[in-house]
Parts: sequence; C-alpha cells; structure tokens
Amino acid sequence: MANNYVEGPTWIGEDNVFFPYSTIGVASQDLKYKGERAETRIGDRNQIREFVTIHRGTRGGGLITCVGNDNLLMTYTHVGHDARIGDHVILGSSVGLAGHVTIEDWADLSPFSGVHQFCRIGRHAFIGPYTVVKQDVLPYSLTSSKPEAAIFGANSIGLERRGYSTEVIEALQTAFRLLTRSQLNTTQAIERISAEVASCHEVDELVAFIRASQRGFIK
Repeated sequence: MANNYVEGPTWIGEDNVFFPYSTIGVASQDLKYKGERAETRIGDRNQIREFVTIHRGTRGGGLITCVGNDNLLMTYTHVGHDARIGDHVILGSSVGLAGHVTIEDWADLSPFSGVHQFCRIGRHAFIGPYTVVKQDVLPYSLTSSKPEAAIFGANSIGLERRGYSTEVIEALQTAFRLLTRSQLNTTQAIERISAEVASCHEVDELVAFIRASQRGFIK
C-alpha cells in the first residue's frame, strides 16, 4: 500500500500487508540511543494496519526489534524498541508496547492497553481493554483492569477456540485459583499446584513462567 515509511536496516518477510501511514524501523525514542546500527525484523503474513509504528532496537536490548509471523497489529498500535512479538498475536487499536517488552505466541491485547518496559506477556494470555500492565502476565490467563490490573482466571474461551481440552482448562483454572484467590504466597501456591493439580504441559509452562519472572506477575 502507498504512503508507508520504512527506514533500514529493516527485514520484511513474505505476504505481509501494510495499510497506509504505518512507520517501520525508525529510531527509538530512548534518549540513550546514539545512532548505533540497529535493526527491525518482521516475519511473514502479518497485517500492519493504519498508523502503526514499529521502532528499531537499541544497544541496551540487543539492537533488534522483532515481529514474528501471522500477527495482526491494529490501527495506531506502537511497538517500542527491542520488543519481541511472537506468532499469532493480536494487538488491538492503540495498544502501546514500551521498550524491551516480550509478547509470546497467541497473546491477545485489547484496545488501549499499555505494557510497561521489560514486561513479558505469556502465551495465550488475553488482556482486556484499557489495562495498564506493569508486571508480567501469566500464560493462559485472562487479565483486565478493575481499575488495577488483575487476573480473572484462565482465558477459557480463547483456549476452547484453539482446541484445548476441558481437562487442561480445568487444571489451569485450579492453578490460577491457588495463585490468585487463596491466602497462599507464591511459593506455597506453586507447592500446592505441584501436589494437587493434574500434571500437564500447560501447567508446567505456567509454573516455569512464574519462576523465570523478573518483574513479578499480575495477580
């Protein structure tokens, strides 16, 4: 499409669709950026809607901003420097990602949500509209503002649509209840999950995500 602006070095894969007035690969807004060579990489089959901005990387984040495959970036979304977006991600209109944010596969962020720098959004997470994300968001979770961001259990509808079994979804719901609705601290909750929740890859992934978190996670 016409009226898009791309700066290099930017690598763009196959079958992407760019709607008018997107701005790709320009210098970051990080005041520490001094013009060093940095990159933007975009995979295949992405839809980049009107007025999307994607900033290239900086030295502090490995000099690269990455967008994977099969993603939808709706109007006015912003992808900050050194962000890493996986595959099959949806960013609703006016979603803002600060620098160094990681969005894992199949995450869905509703319009007008904002994500603080260095936060990580887990796989299959759903984030409701107008949510301000200041900590990591657990995989498979449903998170929204009330007005502070909080988990409301598993992203059951999204997981059902993607073919997850009832047993897996129920195991995740039990794990989330122990993490967010009990009086247990995180260490105690993980111990209870290991002892009481049916073992499956998804629950194991959830526990591993928690243990790897650097910013804490939204409860």
